Amino acid sequence: MEESEISFLPLKKEEIPVFSQTLREAFAVTVREKFGKDEPIPSEKDILANIEEPSAESYHIVYDGKTVGGVVVSINKETHRNSLDLFFIKVTEHTKGLGYKAWKAIERKYPDTKIWETVTPYFEERNIHFYVNKCGFRIVEFFCASHPDNSQEKAEGSEGNRLETFFRFEKIM
Repeated sequence: MEESEISFLPLKKEEIPVFSQTLREAFAVTVREKFGKDEPIPSEKDILANIEEPSAESYHIVYDGKTVGGVVVSINKETHRNSLDLFFIKVTEHTKGLGYKAWKAIERKYPDTKIWETVTPYFEERNIHFYVNKCGFRIVEFFCASHPDNSQEKAEGSEGNRLETFFRFEKIM
């Protein structure tokens, strides 16, 4: 599998509901494994906020002619400090190396990036391994009750919720 085989197809407005559902299905695997229940994360409100962000670019990840995942990035053309906001590979495509191939294709798509930033919940061990050990990110901050992320609007009813406990990563290019 060559990295160049990954391509990106812009997300159309009418495709957002299916994109959102597929993203939540990919995230639900770990929630089910860790907590034994289905919890729709991220919320539809959070997904839409990321997609509708003025600097956001949203894509389907395509491999071998089929959609295998999706990505939403926020691109700052002035500072070149960019954010990986949402990134997922479909459940049926896990463990095939497509996440790493897609990440390398994202890096190539945005060669002017100086710093990439992303976050992931504390319980997402697979994501933490992926970002740190595979993609070269560093953990630079841990958000929790003692150190909340005041830059983010609190989700309704999330006070003390595990969704407020997460790592922030950076990758200096």
